[in-house]
Amino acid sequence: MAAFAEGEPCWVDASLPDVEAGKRFYGELFGWTFGAGAGTEYGGYTQAYSQGRNVAALAPKPDGRMPTVWGVYLYTSDAYACAQRIRAAGGQLVMDPMPVGPYGTAGMAADPGGAVFGLWQPGTHHGFEARQEPNAYCWTEVYTRARDAVDAFYAKVFGYVPQDQDDAGVEYRIWSPPGRTPGADTAVMGRSLITDAFPEVMPAHFLAYFAVPDCDQAVITVQRLGGRVTADPFDTPYGRIAVVADNQGAVFGLLSQPAAKPAA
Repeated sequence: MAAFAEGEPCWVDASLPDVEAGKRFYGELFGWTFGAGAGTEYGGYTQAYSQGRNVAALAPKPDGRMPTVWGVYLYTSDAYACAQRIRAAGGQLVMDPMPVGPYGTAGMAADPGGAVFGLWQPGTHHGFEARQEPNAYCWTEVYTRARDAVDAFYAKVFGYVPQDQDDAGVEYRIWSPPGRTPGADTAVMGRSLITDAFPEVMPAHFLAYFAVPDCDQAVITVQRLGGRVTADPFDTPYGRIAVVADNQGAVFGLLSQPAAKPAA
């Protein structure tokens, strides 16, 4: 049985100009350790580990014109069939599915709003060995201006079941895989809108979040390491959140869980 549902985020990686600088930044911020890096055949792809379990990867950008960004990969049991569904639902293939040695099959796609995401069909690399815990991936959101087209797209491609979150203070939707009762406990991804509060030049994008013990302290560490804050820490029903960029410009979210309420 697969560890992930169809369409569930199963991996993240950062495309960086300088992987060694990224190792220093994320090693201090999250306490990650790193593998030796794959050979030139795989572009120097470097696995990151938290307590010995793989949680992410850092990759050198093959072309300086490409964005410095955290990428999110969605699980699929059949990347080629998924690519067909993407095209039929109005998306585009940025990179057709292709085998990555014995590790799996990867593809890159864009939804109708322009947000780019990866596809991953596992081989020997199954995805996250740790998630939903401190210093590991915990959540992702797609930010878009094309609400209706994007909502319909993910429902067609992955069968996501939506639930609108009225308590979020903004229009916000979460998606659960088919077969699960929709709600915060089963959701695998969120959808937010790029409103007038955001810069006009902001493109549609995925935002990956990492769990941290203390959001405010993590933000201080980001700044000390040369990163910057794009959204100061604020409280939500799901925890305390901030959005930051590393010292090379890759943007990501930080989330610390709400403090436990004392027993009555």
